[in-house]
Amino acid sequence: MVHSIIQKSQLEGAHRIDAEYFMPTFLHISSTLEKLSSVSLDSIAEITASAFYPAATEFYSDTNGLPFIRGVDIVNYPIITEAQPFERLPADFLSQYKNIKILKKGDIVISKVGTPCYASIINGELEKVALSRTVLGVLNIKNINIYYLLAFLRSKYGFYQLEREIELQIQEQLTLERVRNIKVYMPSIEEQTIIAAIISSYFEQELEGRKFYSKAEDLFLEELGLKDFVVKDDLSFVVDLSEVEEANRVDAEYFQTKYQKLVEQIKKQNHKQLGELVSMKKGFEPGSEAYQEEGKLFIRISSLSKFGIDNKDQKYLSDDLYKRLKDNFEPKTGEILLTKDATPGIAYVLKEPIEGITSGGILRLKVKDDIDPEYLSLCISSLIGQMQAERDAGGSVIAHWKPEQIKNLLILVLPEETQRKIAELVRKSHEARKKSKE
Repeated sequence: MVHSIIQKSQLEGAHRIDAEYFMPTFLHISSTLEKLSSVSLDSIAEITASAFYPAATEFYSDTNGLPFIRGVDIVNYPIITEAQPFERLPADFLSQYKNIKILKKGDIVISKVGTPCYASIINGELEKVALSRTVLGVLNIKNINIYYLLAFLRSKYGFYQLEREIELQIQEQLTLERVRNIKVYMPSIEEQTIIAAIISSYFEQELEGRKFYSKAEDLFLEELGLKDFVVKDDLSFVVDLSEVEEANRVDAEYFQTKYQKLVEQIKKQNHKQLGELVSMKKGFEPGSEAYQEEGKLFIRISSLSKFGIDNKDQKYLSDDLYKRLKDNFEPKTGEILLTKDATPGIAYVLKEPIEGITSGGILRLKVKDDIDPEYLSLCISSLIGQMQAERDAGGSVIAHWKPEQIKNLLILVLPEETQRKIAELVRKSHEARKKSKE
């Protein structure tokens, strides 16, 4: 059993009495930083928060406008650039809403709620961004290398301090006052420069990976004739009773005109249903009581992205349970892992052998010989796959994409030469990302 022994005087200074605040790991980090040359975050930067969050998505601009940074944009992206698929706000919002906080290139953002404690830096060609109320801003940074500061905040010494300061209200969140007081270790300028150079090298490889993937997506959508496909939701439209009966759905969202136009565009070209191209196997759900902090990987929806398996909030299974399940539920190299629940439509081709089990919210797709797995994965993750998943899985509080619906997903089957070009760009993207992680 993990435990800590705390003096009463320590409780009085902390303004917290919950046991989690005094976990041994947190106490060790606090003790270590007290012995070193460290300063409070608010002594080297200004910490700010925004009160703005649009109540409805119609506030968002389609392609132009001011980038709007939310907590979800930070967790998987230590660097925030113009290549990211974030939402945007119309330019005139700055004059209409005075409570929007604006940050610029070189500032740092920290996720505040949802999945709090993750830090990212605003970089690339972004001149300024707007903050949602789910994000804290760190600006006017002085007397420290900004890339070193990012590395520190993403390391266990920064991240665990932030995690310790989470307050549980309606949901977990960080507050301005608690973030201002976290300690930052201040090594020599030379050491900061060395660490910053490593971070810069990571950024270069990461951006290279994004560019390759973006090229692959552009080439795919150009072939489909949907490069600039934008259709907004209609407030009203007419649907025949026969269409309702065929779909076995009565929710209006399913019959939005944009989905109909997308399907019409796909059907003009050579296409197949996903069920014709792959075989499917569902994952396994052992229950949260089986989770461990170490052992064999348990690949959940939250740890899967179209770029790979992330380590954030990773859970593990015991060796014994893994051995019992691996024959039926361990993914194989070359299979596509596809999310079907919560955030349906995330697809990733497994690149190398892995010791782990997929959760019940993930399908394993074994691709047949007549289509490239990387091409198929991009097709599913692209606009045409995402819109079909959005249409099919909507209508409930938590999205569920049924296997029967997934089998009917329309896939554009381009000529083999074009498939190879697209797949090669995707592979180059993953190679660059692998180097960046290293």
